[in-house]
Amino acid sequence: MRRINLLGYLAALLISQSALAVSYPLPPEGSRLVGNPLVITVPQGNTLPLEAFAAQYSQGLSNMLEANPGVDLFLPQSGSQLIVPQQVILPDTVREGIVVNVAEMRLYYYPQGSNTVEILPIGIGEAGRETPRNWVTTVQRKQEGPTWSPTANTRRAYAKEGKTLPAFVPAGPDNPMGLYAIYIGRLYAIHGTNANFGIGLRVSQGCIRLRDDDIKYLFDNVPVGTRVQLIDQPVKVTTEPDGSRWVEVHEPLSRNRTEFESSNKVPLPITPALRTHLKGAGMDSVRVDGALERRSGMPVNIGYGALDTPLVATPAQ
Repeated sequence: MRRINLLGYLAALLISQSALAVSYPLPPEGSRLVGNPLVITVPQGNTLPLEAFAAQYSQGLSNMLEANPGVDLFLPQSGSQLIVPQQVILPDTVREGIVVNVAEMRLYYYPQGSNTVEILPIGIGEAGRETPRNWVTTVQRKQEGPTWSPTANTRRAYAKEGKTLPAFVPAGPDNPMGLYAIYIGRLYAIHGTNANFGIGLRVSQGCIRLRDDDIKYLFDNVPVGTRVQLIDQPVKVTTEPDGSRWVEVHEPLSRNRTEFESSNKVPLPITPALRTHLKGAGMDSVRVDGALERRSGMPVNIGYGALDTPLVATPAQ
């Protein structure tokens, strides 16, 4: 695990809160574990919110909160350590086109003809306006400078909060869809945003929201006709070629939870196949139970004799 100090990056954080997708070489056949976790040190005199660190390392706010429970959302403590969860288990599905795992609020893009996967953090639909799950579609069209015509239901919902929403929002930097949109199906799009906050949270009307640099990257590189799959996998497992077994657990989405922060844990969807993987021969039950309870959003080695997996960053005293 690499350790770096953020003092040299402070100026960059102040200038921009956008970062390009993290690119990983695809693992060999039979492997789904990519990347390595990173530990960073919050600089002395820090004045930046957690979102700034999340954006700098291309993470969603939920990813950073899962990896660093108890961290101050608005002002991480100077001198404390933060885990950046840059190690992930690839979703258990085909490595083709775009795969969106709503449970972990990440988008995986497998460029055709390459041997890489690009991983981008996303914002998704709020409770009651969920982003679709278990759906396969395609990129139908792309639009630079999209306009937005909110539905009557959306306008009524805003009105109940004392907000007036126009029937038509023209293209431009104030448009909630941002500067680029990739349309998937009749009602949904992968698009930008006019706000830095919200990536890694349930904040949209059902669409998939990305930071400016990330949607620009997808807009420039994803062809019309590209396969798009939306899945819901809060628990991902893999048995690696060396025999090691890993589990990555995220807090499942709930219709009653509008934001990531919640003290009420949602039951995990443990299927018989998952149970077999987690409770099979050679599994360390203490590690398994700890990973299922902790829900760190990071891969945990659950085999007997496994090296320690850092689940919590140790804050400075």
